[in-house]
Amino acid sequence: MTTPLTRQSLAQLDAADPLVAFGDRFNLPEGVIYLDGNSLGALPKGAAERAAQVVTEEWGQGLIRSWNTAGWFEMPLKLGDKLGRLLGANPGETAITDTTTLNLFKALASALRTQKADAPQRRVILTERDNFPTDIYIAQGLADLVNSLSQETGVAYEVKLIDSEAQLRAALDETVAVVALSHVNYRTGSMWDMDQVTAAIHASGALVVWDLAHAAGAVPIDLNSADADYAVGCTYKYLNGGPGSPAFIWVNARHHERFWQPLSGWWSHKSPFEMADSYTPANDIRRFMCGTQPVTSLAMIEAGLDIALEADMGKVRANSLELVDLFIELVETRCAGYGLELVTPREHAARGSHVSFRHEHGYEIIAALIDQGVIGDYREPEVLRFGITPLYLTRTDIWDAVEKLREILHTNAWQREEYAVRNAVT
Repeated sequence: MTTPLTRQSLAQLDAADPLVAFGDRFNLPEGVIYLDGNSLGALPKGAAERAAQVVTEEWGQGLIRSWNTAGWFEMPLKLGDKLGRLLGANPGETAITDTTTLNLFKALASALRTQKADAPQRRVILTERDNFPTDIYIAQGLADLVNSLSQETGVAYEVKLIDSEAQLRAALDETVAVVALSHVNYRTGSMWDMDQVTAAIHASGALVVWDLAHAAGAVPIDLNSADADYAVGCTYKYLNGGPGSPAFIWVNARHHERFWQPLSGWWSHKSPFEMADSYTPANDIRRFMCGTQPVTSLAMIEAGLDIALEADMGKVRANSLELVDLFIELVETRCAGYGLELVTPREHAARGSHVSFRHEHGYEIIAALIDQGVIGDYREPEVLRFGITPLYLTRTDIWDAVEKLREILHTNAWQREEYAVRNAVT
């Protein structure tokens, strides 16, 4: 006989779960259930203090000396190696720098240049139609830039879009230079099998760039085991680095010395303080950097990284799967009949750490939930999206969030006029 699912039974499971204690490592407002860690993680304790230390001590007292004495100059690589431990990276393969958008441009440009030397007939960038829009825009912009500067006629770089793994495999021919994929889809939470897909792409002769924005810190990743080529991602979601915190780029060591990147700023120079009048790229991951780094933002990232490294990623993943299963079960039983349609895969191996439902009034429902202290977010078209972050979410949080959702649907509270007014950021 199955024990009935109750808030009390979930509280008992929480009490016995060692991961729940990590919730005390974050500052969250009283009375808020935060289900938007897939867009912006919570504030780790110690991050604000670290920023204050940079401002008042390292900047205020150390001044320019702190580039050396406080380790500012090496910070992108030091933190990159820390983050790399969550990505299956070797030391010296990861840098925290710039934005995901810029890092994607650099990675795609590197891949195209490598293929230009090895297989010049490969001029297609393949990506998924449901990729995060910036990934598509950057691929299109890069192709347009290369074509506009080319002296060749009749042959052009182009971006092709696919909608499924079957379409991807069918499209992998001798014209494809590089494939850009999001490991976890930003809207639905669906997840590619990185090992199998990377192997298929390589078997066709193409290179692969993985966007890990919705994967890093949420699911186990082993880039070297998968033999990936490039990866990019942000640090402000499941890694809790802070709003707009610098992103990361990972490059397999075999590509480090093959690329002269188009954004060849002085920080990627082999000897930046020689102030040479010509560019000689560094022979390691530093060649994928650009200009002077944002030290305060970089410094704040470390608090979230240290928490993530202290937690067992296997346990984080197990709790994530359990909490998403629970969310789905509760919505489908306690909110049945209100038009919510699950768009996230049920299969564990096929999903990341957020769960999405479609509803024709999704925006208004999310707005009403936020007003009640349950913070999720909305994505077009009609998708209510909930980030499941086991480092500071419990089973009872999930129960309480769904109860708020049920109440809003049952009372039609979402129909209030103010909930239909769109914010600039959804």
